[in-house]
Order: sequence, then structure tokens, then C-alpha cells
Amino acid sequence: MSSPIICFGQQPCGFFPRRFLYAKILTARRLQAEIGGEIVFFCHDSDHDPRETQTLLRHRKSGQPQAFNFTFANRLQRKFSPLFLKRITPEWPAHTARQLPAYVDARAVAAFRQVTAGHAADFCLDLYRRLGLLEGIRVVRSGDPAVRRAACDVADCFVDVPYEGEIVRARLRDGVLRLHEGGDCFVTLPPASFTKEQVSPTRDSRLRWMQSVIGCTHYIAGASEQHYLNQADAPEITFLNRQPIDRPDEAHTDFPA
Repeated sequence: MSSPIICFGQQPCGFFPRRFLYAKILTARRLQAEIGGEIVFFCHDSDHDPRETQTLLRHRKSGQPQAFNFTFANRLQRKFSPLFLKRITPEWPAHTARQLPAYVDARAVAAFRQVTAGHAADFCLDLYRRLGLLEGIRVVRSGDPAVRRAACDVADCFVDVPYEGEIVRARLRDGVLRLHEGGDCFVTLPPASFTKEQVSPTRDSRLRWMQSVIGCTHYIAGASEQHYLNQADAPEITFLNRQPIDRPDEAHTDFPA
């Protein structure tokens, strides 16, 4: 019998990770202690929604919440580039670091200051590692060209294509590439040829796409995933719900010394 592969998936979700991601990590480690095997973090850094990296911190004295997020190079990148290609403005790290002591302890501030990554997804993952959250966990990134080449074909997908000097993540439907501006507004892009290295899955095709690469035996599902995951796409997986956690959308900031 092959060794268990325990997987959880998540977009980069704040430069300090949201508490629901921390809960997935705890659940995976608890299961690993029971059955052994390997833990894999499927990092969906192909997602383009800038709201994913919003980081909600509480003031250490007043307890008042404050939302932080990256400042991106331009509007087109902020709205449509995948997270692994969203460029952070050069002044953002230092500006944010000056504010952080009011919200997190000295160790977290020091770890933040050590990160030099210039793209949103890289910044998040580097900080997660420096804080010890990913120790012993293999990270598989949906933006990795090697992962995309190895994945199964999916008709329901996004495609990373050039547009107005940037790379944007366009939805492919009926052979047409479009950007969603909001509501009923879409921008139709010129036809473009593309390869597997440019393709990433949608929410509904993500499980099958991910599983074709990782081949996990167990999957830790978040609260929202429980409603849309089509478990019939991967009947070989044992699905488990992540453990409950309070204030799930706030950032996790309680790191051991």
C-alpha cells in the first residue's frame, strides 16, 4: 500500500496567512500524526483576485481591525494578473513594515522585513516559510509551468495571455478569451494561441486538475470548499473537513518564539 498523501489547497491568502489556512495546516499535521505520509500544500497562485491577499490584523492595544494589502504596479495587474505575476511596488514593504509593530510581535515584524520577493504569491509563501508554517510540507504551485504541463487537460479553464503590456488571466469560454470587469461587463480579448503552460483551472475544474498532478489520498476541505467540491471527480480521495477556528478570515499572528 502506498504512503498517504495528505493535501490541502488554498490561494495565497494574506502576507500573514488567514486563520482558516492555519486551521488546514493544523488539521493536516494532526492527520499525519495519526496515519503518517506526506503533507502537500496545493498553492493556487494562478488566482488573480486581489482580495485573496487582503490581510486583516488587529491592533495589539485597541483590538481594532485593520485591513492591509499589497500595492500593485498598476490597475491592470491588480485586477487581472495571476498572483504569481502581480508585482509589488518597491516602496510597499518598507511602508508596511513601519506600521506592523502596532499589530504583530517583533518576531513577525523581523520575518516580514527579511522577505525580498517582488511578486505577491512569492512574498506570501516566503513569509509563511520564515514563520515556520510550512516546515516539512511540500508546496505545489498551480502557476508552475512544470505542474501545468503534467496536469490533465481541462476545457473549463483560464489562460494567461499578454494584454496591454501585462500578462492577464482570461477566462476561456466557447473559444473566446474574456476579462470580467464586474457585473455584466466583460472585455473580449483578441484570439490567441496558447500552450498548457498558460492554462490554469477554474473553481469547478480545480480538483480534477490538481489531483492529476498530486494524486493525494486525503484532502482537507475548507468551509466554502465543502459546498462546491465535486467529490465524484476524485472518488479515490478521502475528504475531511478542516478543524473549526474562530475569526477564520483574520490573519494568524500567534507564532511560537
